[in-house]
Amino acid sequence: MADIAAQLRYAPRSIGTPGHEQTFAYIKAELAKTSAKAVKTQSWSYEAPARNTIELTNLIASFNPENPRRIIVATHYDSIVRAYRDAEKPNDPMPGANNSASGVAVLLETARALSALPPAPFGVDFIFFDGEEGPHALGEGDPQWAPIGSRYFAAHLSDIYPDRKPEKAVDFDMVCYKNLRLNPDMSSLLYAGAEVRKFWGIGKSISPEVFELDRIEAPIGDDHTALAGAGIPSFVVIDFKYEPWYNTTKDTIDKCSAKSLEAVGRTLLRYLYTP
Repeated sequence: MADIAAQLRYAPRSIGTPGHEQTFAYIKAELAKTSAKAVKTQSWSYEAPARNTIELTNLIASFNPENPRRIIVATHYDSIVRAYRDAEKPNDPMPGANNSASGVAVLLETARALSALPPAPFGVDFIFFDGEEGPHALGEGDPQWAPIGSRYFAAHLSDIYPDRKPEKAVDFDMVCYKNLRLNPDMSSLLYAGAEVRKFWGIGKSISPEVFELDRIEAPIGDDHTALAGAGIPSFVVIDFKYEPWYNTTKDTIDKCSAKSLEAVGRTLLRYLYTP
């Protein structure tokens, strides 16, 4: 919850804003306190339609980099530029407590936990993608939306993994809502069905009120999509059932719950230690 609060101080955190740079610096500083052996960046320029060239940076932090068996744990750290779905204040900043800050919080706390535990069976690469909200920083508010950072990462996968691809990947977003209910989506089941069932099975044993397998969501396009396209079995953990606050000025920390974050974080930890 403190990681979410810290990010909210920087809103708006969209591409090209001071808050975007401050969020990146915060994540990097928190990772420096962990036992991550390698923290590196992947920066590039992107020609955005109807915009100037924008600069983006993915951040990668690796645990046990000597282990050839690797798993990606991902999220995005950019946020949308304005609360376009807010009926009263569509041009005001969107805080993004749940939509973007929650995923960063889960990854940072998991990195701290790994620092206090014996090595997992896999080497773990935490990836904080930039540009998930698209070149216009409007997410679903842009009819031509597409995530940028994960696509760039996938296109340059051999730069990070010259010898062997990661065995799997899991992507997190919108996971702090007080009434969190997580259902797998059809794309995740298509890309990584066995891993989805393993993750949700662990989740149900920890927090059965959060993890539900009896209903499947429609296909979701997110950062896991590009990773799956690069040949890595990948799935997303996300709860889109967040009305009426989704992408409005009301996406604030009072909608978040430490209990929800704990359910997701403990599930992730156990998943990382399950060969």
